[in-house]
Amino acid sequence: MKNLQEFLRSFIQNKGQHVFLSLLIAKLCAFLGSLFIIRLLPENEFGVVSIVASVFAIFAPFSGFGSQQSLLRFGSLAEESSGKKALSKYLLVTGFRYQMLLSIVFLAVSFFFIKKYEDILLMFLFFGVRLAGFFFLNHIQSDLRINGNNRGFARVSNFVNISGLILLLTLSYFCGLHGYLIAMAATPFLCFFWYRKDLFDYSNEIFSFKKKEIWNYGLHASATALLSDMLFSADVLFLSFLTNENAVANYKVAILIPANITFLALTFMQSDFPSLARNYKDKNFLKRYISNYYRIFIPLTIIIFAVGFLWREDILHLFFSAKYTDNSLIFALLLAGFCFNMLLRNLYGNMLSAVGKMKINTAVSAFTLFCLLLFSWFLVPEAGIRGMALSLTVSMLISGVLLLFAFLQYLKSLK
Repeated sequence: MKNLQEFLRSFIQNKGQHVFLSLLIAKLCAFLGSLFIIRLLPENEFGVVSIVASVFAIFAPFSGFGSQQSLLRFGSLAEESSGKKALSKYLLVTGFRYQMLLSIVFLAVSFFFIKKYEDILLMFLFFGVRLAGFFFLNHIQSDLRINGNNRGFARVSNFVNISGLILLLTLSYFCGLHGYLIAMAATPFLCFFWYRKDLFDYSNEIFSFKKKEIWNYGLHASATALLSDMLFSADVLFLSFLTNENAVANYKVAILIPANITFLALTFMQSDFPSLARNYKDKNFLKRYISNYYRIFIPLTIIIFAVGFLWREDILHLFFSAKYTDNSLIFALLLAGFCFNMLLRNLYGNMLSAVGKMKINTAVSAFTLFCLLLFSWFLVPEAGIRGMALSLTVSMLISGVLLLFAFLQYLKSLK
């Protein structure tokens, strides 16, 4: 119990409560925005938007070719403030060049969908603009975090998400689908209201890390994030090819709440990542962290699943309307999968990232994506969206077990 108290005290000292609230607000804003769009748009339009959003979710983690992930890890390891600043400037400039290349590839993907879905090119154009804004938002947030300014990180996040939600609700209500697209494109650029010229105004780029090492980590980190997010986008994309937009809409409704509960685990990992990175060779520190994490999240996931399972139909009816209550069993299955995800995949994937073992994360993520595609190839034609829900749940469980085993091997290697 003493260790748990120290764990929570350290979380508060790191301003973790600000990160928690900011992630909670971000998830609530995203959820309310999705809820509003589900009710506003016709089912077929919402299905097509979900397809484009799923492609965006695949590209977003690769923003800047991993420049933000590199800044977060190596910036946390840098001891001098001048080194952090120089690294931040270098990754901002170089990362933006790579970001432009990524945006071009993103727009090129739209040509695979043009023949089947109307107006999808326009949607890709707006989401392409959003992708560029996403780069700047993430860089500003990472810069604040490496300097221990979790409160500033939270303020930027809250401002962008709350203002973005207001913009989305207003424009979508008056302009429909086009208003929604404009709001989605503009929202990440709201971070420039928080922009300070001195934030990246440095006279040199002298830092102690090798550029090859920085980009090697960043590319593996972004590839891992890309493959990880593809796991939660490939399901929708695969459904779009094997079924239709109505099935996609029903599946998106069923997964919306379960997928968003993981913010609880990400809260701790976001606020503690710099500390984990600094203590990556301290075996006792890492073991204590895992133990205290489980003391909080095992009871929490049990409660979440029990409530979600017992009142699954009421939850779907309350948030999405009666026409989606037939998806209650799919909702419960996905909820179980994401609860296990918090206990295994979220924890050990982030731990491996913090200690620098990104190649393991990348390999496991690629194998998990392969499992999802393999399982869904056989299950979706027979069971529809239930087959996809089962495929995703089993794939996440396999991923979590593999990451657990990999991290235990890393702990054994420490003296």
